[in-house]
Amino acid sequence: MTTIYKEYKTAQSVEGPLLVVDGVSGVTYEEIVEVAVPGEEKVRIGKVLDVNGDRAVVQMFEPTAGLQTKDTKVRFLGRTAQFGVSSEILGRTFSGAGKVIDGGADIIAEKHIDISGAAINPYSRRFPNDFIQTGISSIDVMNTLVRGQKLPIFSGAGLPHARLAAQIARQAKVTTGEEFAIVFATLGVTFEEAEFFRRTLEETGAMERSVLFINTAADPVVERITTPRVALSTAEYLAFEKDMHVLVILTDMTNYCEALREVSSARKEVPGRRGYPGYLYTDLSTIYERAGCVKGKKGTITQIPILTMPDDDKTHPVPDLTGYITEGQFIISRELSKEGIFPPVDVQDSLSRLWSAGVGEGKTREDHSSLKDQLFASYATGREVRELAVVLGESSLTETDKAHLRFADAFEKEFIAQGEFEERSIEQSLDIGWKLLTLLPREALKRVKDDMIDKYLPQTNEEK
Repeated sequence: MTTIYKEYKTAQSVEGPLLVVDGVSGVTYEEIVEVAVPGEEKVRIGKVLDVNGDRAVVQMFEPTAGLQTKDTKVRFLGRTAQFGVSSEILGRTFSGAGKVIDGGADIIAEKHIDISGAAINPYSRRFPNDFIQTGISSIDVMNTLVRGQKLPIFSGAGLPHARLAAQIARQAKVTTGEEFAIVFATLGVTFEEAEFFRRTLEETGAMERSVLFINTAADPVVERITTPRVALSTAEYLAFEKDMHVLVILTDMTNYCEALREVSSARKEVPGRRGYPGYLYTDLSTIYERAGCVKGKKGTITQIPILTMPDDDKTHPVPDLTGYITEGQFIISRELSKEGIFPPVDVQDSLSRLWSAGVGEGKTREDHSSLKDQLFASYATGREVRELAVVLGESSLTETDKAHLRFADAFEKEFIAQGEFEERSIEQSLDIGWKLLTLLPREALKRVKDDMIDKYLPQTNEEK
């Protein structure tokens, strides 16, 4: 069947990444557009951002430098942006727009999928209730990640969220032995950071089960808006057609939101809070709500978006709106990072609202829930004692207070801190937690039952 294109020479203006075309008819939202500039062999690609009467606003995927209105041909292709997928996609690296950039052959597509996608219908969802092991104690024990969950990492400038993301990508797995894949997308990061992710995945062998999409700060702004959608469409193919459990890591969502703000400004839209478009919440939800479990499907999509908070401000629109949509957050602590602790996850400020669905006998271990509660309570007490000691001095502390202070120090250095390439099984992490509880008197262990203490708590030297 021959496709009929609609071609116009009625380009009126170029404003930033936007091209305005008049006199169009039958053009639809998100339709792909080819722009042929006089004197250039290669056409530039864009998509329809807005249609108002006979005027279309085209959002260009490529730089608009040198783009003129006179004699420029604008061809509307009558289809939306698509990405070719197949089983061969694992182990490959693509640009943010979905072009192969690893030097290998192009993918022979089994099918082409629309990258726009849609949020999972709430009626079609099933509740997430299975554990994903990241190999990181502060996550696996204290803020457990569950299949189908969307759980962001809130970080700040200069903090090691990139190293944490790479460690999760290398180590994440499902303990049931089912097929597991990583879809990793960078959004507006530096070239050095993008190269770090690529090199780390390749050198550790994790690239074999991964699909990498790279958008750097030097790439077009509009490509940055497309990248997470290409990545999630790939994840949906692997999860719901290939029955794989897929973990999607998106970094940095703050750069994505900055791209939205830039395009919104070019469209002369009325700005919302801090200059971001008023539809920022809706736009973010179209990304985050594509994670989940679907009734009748074996595969799942779990999502870890990473964002940097300007000035470590949790009330900034990006972390604020992200927190409303997602099911908790991991907080990267600047204080712990300054002390040389990696990964510097603040277990008290972090939250996984679905953690209880992924723990327990048959999933992790029978003692997981009660041990987590005890570690959390004891660490909170230890931090309070630490602050008290600064004001009143250690001489004013009781023996129990001093025990909690020692516990808090040991918890940070032995439980939260672990090597960048140190992978701990959930059993190892739980055993470390029980070992640390030997620093406290038995009467202080009020969150765990006596039979659990007798079974799992190592004996102290005095008891031996």
